[in-house]
Amino acid sequence: MRDVPRPSDRPAETPQAPGRTPHQAPPGPLRCPGAEDQPSAPRDCAPPARPSALLSSTPPARRPARKADVALRVERCLPDGFLAEALRADARAGLSATPKVLPPKWFYDECGSELFEKITRLDEYYPTRAERSILRAAAGQIAAVARAETLVELGAGAADKTRLLLDSMAAEGTLASFVPVDVSEAALIEAARRVDGEYPGLAVTAVVSDFEEHLGLPSASGARLVAFLGGTIGNLLPGQRAAFLASLRSRLRPGDSFLLGTDLVKDPAVLVAAYDDAAGVTAAFNKNILSVLNAALGADFDPDAFEHVALWDARQEWIEMRLRSLQDQIVTVPAIDLVVPFAEGEEMRTEVSAKFRSAGVAAELAAAGFSMTEWWTDDRGRFGLSLSVPA
Repeated sequence: MRDVPRPSDRPAETPQAPGRTPHQAPPGPLRCPGAEDQPSAPRDCAPPARPSALLSSTPPARRPARKADVALRVERCLPDGFLAEALRADARAGLSATPKVLPPKWFYDECGSELFEKITRLDEYYPTRAERSILRAAAGQIAAVARAETLVELGAGAADKTRLLLDSMAAEGTLASFVPVDVSEAALIEAARRVDGEYPGLAVTAVVSDFEEHLGLPSASGARLVAFLGGTIGNLLPGQRAAFLASLRSRLRPGDSFLLGTDLVKDPAVLVAAYDDAAGVTAAFNKNILSVLNAALGADFDPDAFEHVALWDARQEWIEMRLRSLQDQIVTVPAIDLVVPFAEGEEMRTEVSAKFRSAGVAAELAAAGFSMTEWWTDDRGRFGLSLSVPA
């Protein structure tokens, strides 16, 4: 759900995809209006080629233009059936582990996405507001320093905060194209179409991709600014973060930049409240992962037989969300031929959200081959935004 990383009493470190990207779709047919007319990406997910017709040396800056001048394109980097098979694999591994664990990317069916949007509006949940405040203050500087023609947003979701960057890049006179990247095709294309409609003349290419296994970046002729916002990187375990950053670095060229949002270490009471709000919205969001398994795998989880748990691990400096069984129970998951016993009081981890310090962010970036050149926080020091370049 939110952002990050865990010790001996924790579930085994099975792969977790970036969570807190609020638009992860459940497995199933991933079709969108007009999808049959759109080109598919190569199955090996090499960085999708960027047709020259989609690039322009004239910055659009919301200037009037005929929509026929450019087109919304979709590049697909995920093999057929990838999400369905990934869910089966994650459920089989996580529900068989000791302790049990489920990756947070499976929170996000339609209900989960709606619940997360509610979470971002809660008084207790500060990260969205804090990051937006940084972008409002620093977007102009980011655009001036990056001088990028293409904005690539990983985990784009609804691409709401993206507009602050797009506006500043347009004002800077460099903006030519926008590439939102997400694993949920339907939500991704919806967001891309909204941006396409709001910025006449802007070339928009939506890339359906998974950060860990099938990361695809467009091959553009000019500089690219790759943004990974929301603190989502915190949902990755340390080893996964290192692998992701190294993979991203290998795909960047001199002149490209990387904008990373990271939630910062702070008062544990503030952190726990952000993941255990008084209204119970986060609790409902956490339990929704059980409903996703019920719908997709034919499982018979009773969400009411579990309670939401959020705790701060001071040693690892991350928040954990768990589901605690309220009774001895047996759950069956027919799609993967699994019978899963839960003891009363047994806990299953559903998310980690690592919190960072500026020195630690710089060190992790440096280890992957980046050099952090800029660092911003909100006025209360709750959230950090860093700009880095290939070293």
